[in-house]
Amino acid sequence: DVSSPKHGKMDPINMPHVGGNMWAGGTGGRDTAGLGGKGGPYRLDAGHRVYQVSQAEKDAVPEEVKRAAREMAEKAFKQRLKEIQMSEYDASTYERFSGAVRRQVHSLRIILDNLQ
Repeated sequence: DVSSPKHGKMDPINMPHVGGNMWAGGTGGRDTAGLGGKGGPYRLDAGHRVYQVSQAEKDAVPEEVKRAAREMAEKAFKQRLKEIQMSEYDASTYERFSGAVRRQVHSLRIILDNLQ
């Protein structure tokens, strides 16, 4: 079961972590920042294969945990904006322009990766 969202511990050697409730950047777990899990506050990609929990498990997360996760994600987002000296208006403007060319940038990255 999920209890409360948290960032989780950082693994100093970046081992892949699947499931559980301890590591930041893991996959398929619960309560911690990562990918493919449930109840975590925000997505955090550590570069490993993603294991996805079912949508039914995600839907079963209690509303108070979802609310706490959203609040924690919003706080982390605002802190990150502060770190990079960007206002919320700047972020929304960036997202608008970035979103308009996202597919083209993705295609260009694939082409450049293949050239390397």
